[in-house]
Amino acid sequence: MVLVLNGVLQDDCPMNTNSLFLQHPVYRDYAQQLHSIQAKSVGPVGLLYVGQREWAASAPHDKHVNIIGADDATTCIIVVVRHSGSGAVALAHFDGSGVDEAVGTMVTRVQELAVGYPEGRIELQLIGGYRDVNNYGEEVFFSIMQSFHNHHLEIDLTQACVGDLNTMMRGEINCPIIYGVGVNIKTGEIFPATFPDRGPDRELRDARIFMGAQSVLDVYDSSLGMLRIGPFNYDPLRGADLWLSQTDEFLLQHLSSSPDVEPPHFAPQTRATIKFIQENQFPAVTVFRDNRPRYFRRDDATGCWVLIQD
Repeated sequence: MVLVLNGVLQDDCPMNTNSLFLQHPVYRDYAQQLHSIQAKSVGPVGLLYVGQREWAASAPHDKHVNIIGADDATTCIIVVVRHSGSGAVALAHFDGSGVDEAVGTMVTRVQELAVGYPEGRIELQLIGGYRDVNNYGEEVFFSIMQSFHNHHLEIDLTQACVGDLNTMMRGEINCPIIYGVGVNIKTGEIFPATFPDRGPDRELRDARIFMGAQSVLDVYDSSLGMLRIGPFNYDPLRGADLWLSQTDEFLLQHLSSSPDVEPPHFAPQTRATIKFIQENQFPAVTVFRDNRPRYFRRDDATGCWVLIQD
């Protein structure tokens, strides 16, 4: 009994987006406010990009991060957890796997980053999960809401740009209005965003998902100010050559939960990921030597992530 909707403590968790908006129509206004903000294309300088089944947390005093963000959310939902007193923020890109454990860890990390700062509330914002024909977005929404509702802290839902509130018609097809958001770490501003640079290690990070990892990976060590990938392993992919011989349209239809509305880079990026898996069949050997993570630091000159060499 700890989810707070429109200032009211809830006994029950909303079963779906429609019931949420019916009982609390104010979320329509909040979503409209987000829609009215001009979308930004965010470059790599000062960016902490969070991919699918990943999360990261930072705070305003972190000199290594200016923007934390995620995109490519169709049936997925981007989750932002923020402490109103300190400005500490965690962001995740959820597709339904590993949600419960990740929610608990995200809230704990935000609390840790808020220690010593003014008291405040834990605020929750959800963006993504358009109204798809298979209701995948609704399933992700419910798993997220259930996890936060079961948390022992009071958590204020301040944005729910999901379901019908993140859906428009393109011809006769439903499609997302907002695919991605960024959060300004210093000010707490949240805005629609695209991220042309989704690195570093994009193919490696996508390979983890492609090969079926169920956990949500924490990709940032805020105490060190470093991006941290892995370590993890996966089994060799059988039939990689067969996948790579298929057309982009085939990859789109067979590997996407929303083939009609994926961004143009979906198939090329998927193809690059399969190629990476083919060339790195045992990442524990070829990528994560001695079972160590890959750490990236922010380069002072360029503002971009650079790999720390052994």
